[in-house]
Amino acid sequence: MIDVDALRSRFPALSRTLDGTPVVYADGPGGTQVPQSVIDAMAAPLSEGVSNTGGPFPASEAAGTIVDAARSAVADLFGAEPDQVVFGQNMTSLNLSLSRAIGRTLGRDDEIVVTNLDHDANITPWRLAAADRGATLRTASFDPADGALAADAVAAQIGPRTRVVAVAGASNALGTLTPLRDIVAAARAAGAIVVVDAVHLTPHRAIDVAAIDADVVLASAYKFFGPHTGIMVGRRGVLSDITPYKLTASSDRSPGSWETGTQSFESLAGVTAAVDHIASLGEGDSRRARILGAMARVAEHERGLAARFLAGLSEMPSVRLYGIADPGRLDERAPTFALAVQGRHPREVSAALGERGIFVWDGHYYAVDVMRHLGVLDDGGLVRIGFVQYTTPGEVDRILGALSDVAAG
Repeated sequence: MIDVDALRSRFPALSRTLDGTPVVYADGPGGTQVPQSVIDAMAAPLSEGVSNTGGPFPASEAAGTIVDAARSAVADLFGAEPDQVVFGQNMTSLNLSLSRAIGRTLGRDDEIVVTNLDHDANITPWRLAAADRGATLRTASFDPADGALAADAVAAQIGPRTRVVAVAGASNALGTLTPLRDIVAAARAAGAIVVVDAVHLTPHRAIDVAAIDADVVLASAYKFFGPHTGIMVGRRGVLSDITPYKLTASSDRSPGSWETGTQSFESLAGVTAAVDHIASLGEGDSRRARILGAMARVAEHERGLAARFLAGLSEMPSVRLYGIADPGRLDERAPTFALAVQGRHPREVSAALGERGIFVWDGHYYAVDVMRHLGVLDDGGLVRIGFVQYTTPGEVDRILGALSDVAAG
């Protein structure tokens, strides 16, 4: 089990108060807080001095060391190798670059398959790529009754002309975990490139890119207690075979060919520290082993929080949960919950919770197609409440109490 009190002491932001009361960060799906180790790691190159890479002097060599360390850390996080790791401004920018590069190889007879359970960052880039080339975009839909995405629903959209299948590992809106292996297998059988958005999956489950068997996996460090940096992990040979839009002077080899301009070295130092923070929660002879142990403990802790929250919600008839509500199916969801309070606009609910020191999101939170499929987009979307490794059972109870008060008017 995780010692949550000891864990929370690492995060300076968790000591924040509102009118003398500790705040609750229940907005983890939109971005997590960072431990002091990440803050210190990011400050170090700025205070000590760092130059661009490639120079024959210590400050430049230090930058190269930071980049190499970050690639190694992310490789351990995803079960990959350092030369498979690409960094960028954010996941969205990386996916736009990827879709643009793949898009220029498409023909009018080609098809791209996406799912409407995804974040818009893994839908619109492919929609634009298809539109630019006159290709067809096909959409696999999730079940609005429980937010589940069946592998068969995706496989039904895949055909001999499918060139790309883009799917999320977990929904940032409903918390649904997708059956990745079955979906990837269906795409692989058709010879399609598989792109997995693992942004919401990474803070909640251990990831093994080799086991998933996808061609490209995307993530964002600020969702797993790090800085705002995008990550792309590519299968060997795939990113090298795709020609990205790049400057003439840039490297012609992946991963450097995908990294436009100068990287944020302070951010990459923070990425390494974020991975090391996760690893510190586990045990083992290697960082990868410690990460796997840590994520098993995190998943156990979060299942307890989710069960507690679902039990509380079941006693509030005026609060409707969208997504998996069955406590027997906790292994099919992350502790991310989308809900509506009868008679109250989502913004009104989130504002009322905010006044009580509970920070949550409302609206579509870039899951536009999810909200459209649920029929709530034009009504202001939903309220999203999310738990992460530093959330306590007491905070869950406090959220439930506040929700009950808001629902009662």
